[in-house]
Amino acid sequence: MERLLVLGIETSCDETSFALVESGYRLVGYVVGSSAEIHARYGGIIPEIASRKHLELLWPLLRELFTKVNCDVEEINLIAVTNRPGLIPSLLVGVSVAKAFALAINRPLVGVDHIIAHLYAPFIDNPNPPDLPFVGLVVSGGHTQIFLVSDWDREKIKLLGKTRDDAVGEALDKAAKLLGLGYPGGPVIEKMAMEGEAVYDFPVYRGQGFDFSFSGVKTALLYFLRDKELNHRLLRDVCASYQKAIVEVLVEKTIQSARNYSVKDVVVGGGVSANKYLRCRFEEEATKYGIKVHFPELRFCMDNAVMIAGLGYQWYIRGAKDSLGLEVFSKSR
Repeated sequence: MERLLVLGIETSCDETSFALVESGYRLVGYVVGSSAEIHARYGGIIPEIASRKHLELLWPLLRELFTKVNCDVEEINLIAVTNRPGLIPSLLVGVSVAKAFALAINRPLVGVDHIIAHLYAPFIDNPNPPDLPFVGLVVSGGHTQIFLVSDWDREKIKLLGKTRDDAVGEALDKAAKLLGLGYPGGPVIEKMAMEGEAVYDFPVYRGQGFDFSFSGVKTALLYFLRDKELNHRLLRDVCASYQKAIVEVLVEKTIQSARNYSVKDVVVGGGVSANKYLRCRFEEEATKYGIKVHFPELRFCMDNAVMIAGLGYQWYIRGAKDSLGLEVFSKSR
């Protein structure tokens, strides 16, 4: 396959990110900006603020990227952009920029599902990437899903299970709000949990199959706190117990799905995959069954354009057609 330099664009939520990736695997350059600090004031993401911040960051970040790698726009062979899922105003910003680039320099354009792209993150600049097929778990603020990935062809990526209500990130954010810990919830709960002990039993849905449900554990926490006066010790132990309850079911169902489908590699991606306790528990359980678990670099756990460029390349060489309202231009260079 000829060398292709791919420009990745990611604006699905509150990160504005651009990346240049060569032929799906080698990172050439990466920049990212975020509006997370602004959203923290409101306890959650405000779509209008996120989209306006994307507009502010777009051109400065693009200039920074091309200056950093000493690359000319004409050297780009393919453009890949997140077109689903995400905040509609934010997605529109990225897709509009991608269309403009594709038309201006006459290059192919491919839309990418950023949830699937989270599973591609461990393949970037990795001398020992996961083997296909693998079972992949995506855990983020808005998504919790298990996939069987037999190949990067879109038709060979099978959804095995998903959350029926709250995603893991949502469950952590809501718990942090109940505990008065602020937003985002995942990092602060993890920090508090490191100092506590998991002495409380919070029930989590464990029904048959590989679906998840986290609304119940959130409600259990709400009832638990009704007659409690929070102090530092109790707060730490509650965080440790709540985190453990959620992580254990994630590990249990993911490892079981890998065993059911007789695969020896598991990939865990998404923002929550940065959690140290989650990583540790996955490593411990996977080792018992001869399964190897793979995580992205910490900088690639959150939404980023690197994984978009990488997966965009894989979809493009497998014949993916543009779904953004433009014809796919002829391959060039």
